[in-house]
Amino acid sequence: MPFGTGWNVSIFASGLPGRVAKVSPGSKPPPDAGELRTHANPNGKGSGKRPWRLGEEGILDGATQVPSINCDERPSGEPVTLAVVHAISLPPGEFGGEAIEKFFTNALDYDSHPYFEGLRGLRVSAHFLVRRDGTVVQFVPCEKRAWHAGVSCHAGRTRCNDFSVGIELEGTGEVAYTDFQYEALLALVGVLRRRYPIEDVVGHSDISPGRKTDPGTSFDWMRLRAALQRI
Repeated sequence: MPFGTGWNVSIFASGLPGRVAKVSPGSKPPPDAGELRTHANPNGKGSGKRPWRLGEEGILDGATQVPSINCDERPSGEPVTLAVVHAISLPPGEFGGEAIEKFFTNALDYDSHPYFEGLRGLRVSAHFLVRRDGTVVQFVPCEKRAWHAGVSCHAGRTRCNDFSVGIELEGTGEVAYTDFQYEALLALVGVLRRRYPIEDVVGHSDISPGRKTDPGTSFDWMRLRAALQRI
């Protein structure tokens, strides 16, 4: 689906709980696709656009950096062609706090909440977390392989961690995501597309059907479609 900006995007129903946003491999985002309207606080006061760029190692210069060791090297020569949208809240349904960061950095106090016992011993991460206020946290450089997808398959290819970037949205499948999160997600896709030949944006449920349901029915894929069309 060509657009006047030169960024060719088509989005289609996947037949699974999520939707897939397909980005043509040879297209490029417009110059402002990497601009993110950041917010000084959860109320959105003091917002203003500024460009975000990926450094040489795939570190986003506008994100809060919380390094995780739960990562390793991608296969040699493997291009990043996929962005995977996840959802997370710890404890489930509770927003804010440091539990997500601590979980991804192996520092979670498993005795602090009954739910956390089931997470004991897990070693997982994502490249990015988008908070409810649109704040972006980065755990793993995009050049490295974060451990976010697990057993997965996309377009006939398994081991999606090898060729994807994982983006966690703070939320659940039952609670609507915020305007700030959609804005930050759109900006992230634009920034990633500048560096990598991103072809698809999918939900975790799309690559791990029957095992995962995130980002869930509360994620508005049609809204993402409309936003991608506008840029």
